Amino acid sequence: MQREKVCYVCRRDRGLHLHHCIHGTANRKLSDKYGLVIWLCQEHHTGQMGVHNQIWMDNLIKAEAQKAFEEKIGDRKMFMSIFGKS
Repeated sequence: MQREKVCYVCRRDRGLHLHHCIHGTANRKLSDKYGLVIWLCQEHHTGQMGVHNQIWMDNLIKAEAQKAFEEKIGDRKMFMSIFGKS
């Protein structure tokens, strides 16, 4: 989903964490397999305004991951069969 190793939200290039866009125990490996991972700075990953604390941001990133999957890998039906949700 990214070409550069910078925060997906603010473009910082230090203190980055790898974030699995479709997360959860089984989905973490699938996110790796299909490249649905992004870099986030600490604040946008686990901070107060981070994806793990702001449902709207988590949902937005999941939607962007699904869109990337559908553009580059397969259709919505395939996404749903792999990840179990849309």
